[in-house]
Amino acid sequence: MEDPLAKIPAVEIDPEGTFKYILLRVSVKDGDAHKDVVRGTKSAEYHNHIFEKVNPAMEALGMECKCLGGGKIEHNSQEKKIRVFGESTAFGKADHSVSVEKLKSAFSDYEISWSDDKK
Repeated sequence: MEDPLAKIPAVEIDPEGTFKYILLRVSVKDGDAHKDVVRGTKSAEYHNHIFEKVNPAMEALGMECKCLGGGKIEHNSQEKKIRVFGESTAFGKADHSVSVEKLKSAFSDYEISWSDDKK
């Protein structure tokens, strides 16, 4: 049987800038299989705006979402650098080390770092 989680990209972030992101655990409804994914966009004023956009899309695919936390991403596509930092007031701080591993899978030629810095 095909893995429905395989169709879900591990990372979907804006191509440039500094913006909020969340780390989500996507699970097959009524199943054990899950996958952690990173979603971030400048269009989100608050972290929950990202969740409110992603959750219905995942539910439509028969998935359940749980937010594991959030933070910010600074994406510099010219220098090929990504910095993960900060936290979400609503969801708490994501495990940035997990987020960085996900980002490395999508941006293998980038220099990617994380810190607990607020800015």
